[in-house]
This record gives sequence, C-alpha cells and structure tokens, in this order.
Amino acid sequence: MASRLDWWSVGLYALFVLMGWMSIYSAVYNPEAPLGIFDAAFYTSNAGKQLIWIGASMVLIMFIFALDFRFFESFAPVIYGFFLLLLILVPFLGVTINGSHSWFKIGTATIQPAEFAKTATALLLAKYLNDPQVSLARFRDQWKAALIIGVPILLIIGSNETGSALVYVSFIILLYREGLPGEYPGLLLGGIFLFVSALILKPLTIFILLVVMAGILVLLMPIYLQRMYQTYVKMALGISVIMSLAILVEWVVNNVLKEHQRNRIKVLLDPDFDPRGLGYQVTQSKIAIGSGGFWGKGYLGGTQTKFDFVPEQSTDFIFCTIGEEFGFIGVAGIIILFMIFLWRLMYLADLQRSRFARAYGFGVVGILFFHFLVNIGMTIGLMPIMGIPLPFFSYGGSSLWSFTILLFIFLKLDSHRSDMLSR
Repeated sequence: MASRLDWWSVGLYALFVLMGWMSIYSAVYNPEAPLGIFDAAFYTSNAGKQLIWIGASMVLIMFIFALDFRFFESFAPVIYGFFLLLLILVPFLGVTINGSHSWFKIGTATIQPAEFAKTATALLLAKYLNDPQVSLARFRDQWKAALIIGVPILLIIGSNETGSALVYVSFIILLYREGLPGEYPGLLLGGIFLFVSALILKPLTIFILLVVMAGILVLLMPIYLQRMYQTYVKMALGISVIMSLAILVEWVVNNVLKEHQRNRIKVLLDPDFDPRGLGYQVTQSKIAIGSGGFWGKGYLGGTQTKFDFVPEQSTDFIFCTIGEEFGFIGVAGIIILFMIFLWRLMYLADLQRSRFARAYGFGVVGILFFHFLVNIGMTIGLMPIMGIPLPFFSYGGSSLWSFTILLFIFLKLDSHRSDMLSR
C-alpha cells in the first residue's frame, strides 16, 4: 500500500506543515528571551503547542491508514451523526473564544467540532452520491444533497461561527463535478455579485442600471422579439426579482446581521474606515505584507511581527508573517505550491474508479481552496474577516487535525484505487 501512496501530496503536506510551524515560531519569537524546543517554557507558547499538535497529527495519519478503506463509506452516516450531535451540544456545553461559542474545552486543550464536521459532511455527501439511483439532474436528489449540507450550516450559525458555515459553499464544486446543472453555480456567482452590488450601490442606482441594460438588450434583439409583449413581461419580472433581492440584502445587513458583522463589511468596503479601531487588523496586515518588499526581511526579521502590530498573527493572519519575512517571492511561492497541491488532488480525484472516492476528493479540493482563497483575501483586505485559517499553516490543533484528517482519508482511498469498483 505504501508504494501506491501519493508521495507528492504527502511531501507537499509535510512542507506546508513545516513552513507553517516555522511561521508560527517566528510570530511568537522573542529575541530578548529566545526559547529552544528543549525548554519547558517553550511548550506554553503557540509554537510549542503547535509542535505537539503536529506530533499528534502523525498519530492520526497512522490511525487512518490502519483502518480498512471501506470504513469511511460504510460509517459515513455514523460519523456525520456524531458530529451533528457535537454541534448540537456545543451551545450548551461549550465555551466562548473570540466571541464564538463553538468550542469544547478539555483540560487545557480546546476543540472546535465545526472544523471536523466539514469532513463528516463530505463523507456523507460522497456516500449519498455513490448510490446508482441518485442523479443531481433531478430536483428531488438535489434537495436531499442540500439537506445534508444545510443541517450542519444551521447548527454552526447557531454557535455564532458564520465563517465556518460559509465554508460549506465550497461543496458546490463537488456537486457540480458530480452532475449538478450549471445553472446553480451561475446563480451562486450571480447572488454573490448582487450581494456586493447591493452593499456598494443604492437600490435606485441598481434600478437605473437595470433599466439601461434592459434597454440596450432590447435594441440588440431581433425585431420579432421586440414586438412580443412577453419579452417585456419577462424583463419586468427579472428587474422586479433583482430589485427585491437587492432590497432584501440591504434589510438583512441593517436588521439581521450583528454589529460586529456589519462592521467587518464596512471595513471591507472602505479600508480607511476606523483604521485605529475596527480596521486596525487589516490595515496592519497589509502594512506587514507590504513592508516585506520583493525579497522580504528574512526569517525572524519581521518588525511588524516582533512588536505584535497584527492581532491573531499566528492564527488567521499567519500569511502576513510570511509576506513580511519572505516578501513577494515568498508569498508567490506559497501560492504557486498551493495551486500545484490543489491541482494534484483534482488529478487524483479524477483518477478514482469509485464515485464515492471521486466525490470525496473534490470535496477535499473545494474545502481547501475556499480556506486558501478567503484566508489570503482577508489578510490583503479583499475579503471580510471571518476567522478562516490557512490550511496547514495557521496555529491551532482543531484546524491542523481537521485538515490532516480531511486530506489523508482521501489519500487512503486513493491508495486503494485499484481495489474499488468503478461507478
């Protein structure tokens, strides 16, 4: 089995974990009182704790490879149900960290079940799609797939962890690859565009733009279409629906979202909004990345890092540590390596003979890509801050373990590719 393991993916995983730990060490490094890995006090720092979690990740990997590859499909409903139970219990038994009541505290360790629920959802979704009777071209089957995704989303939102809930949007990649009609990804992209437009523009401005676009479209139409009243009825209905959604977005932002969520949107739309308060974190992150220049300041040489200008620099904002110390070359290298990694996983997913393994593989790709895109977008001010860690780099046991489990279940399935029935 070891000979069939994809060592390219394993090697990139190991490289990312190593670079992530080095970045975390740099983010917490104190040049006036440096600690080595043999100092007991070292293991009270984020770098020391991360080293322990990396060691535990190796145990998790060995455990995954010790299991029969059929275990993950057979027990997908049990795994999914177990994590739904944890998501139900966390509002009652959990603790609040950084405003999110989504953590279990076990001794000195904290575990966030929402991180692991993504893997459970990907497994159950893949098992459901592996049924020969299931076709995502049918609305009935689409609805059932949406239910599998939607239940954990609602439970996670109930724990005030909106960022983790948004990750589930990434399952659109899995569903589209497995036969979901292209209209759905189109509607998703259109909805995102409309949401952003409704935040930037007033409803009256959107209405005027729609009317102008409709007028141009009419002029470009053939004469026979211009003379049909159905054309204008459809356009009027389309404009009415879009305007209703735009007004709804404005109402939701002003009346449903919490104040800290509205503030994040304000910072995204106006980077200069309250730069010493609400916008401080993003402003300092961009300063740190920009200060790295082309080549960077060198490892352990970041001044923004050393003086703690960027809050959460070893967790959600670890990317700005890389940018400051290794400059444009460093961040470009990380992005290129990550894109190669995602391409490799997509390539492996396409090679699978089992629809279960293929669907799960694309679920892995979607989740990793979403985290990668949003995390980097947060650090450079192109995305709102939503607590999305950078896979394998950000500090945190729940984050590292969940991504490790997510990835190595797929690599386990891939290593048994020839043992699976084609579907």
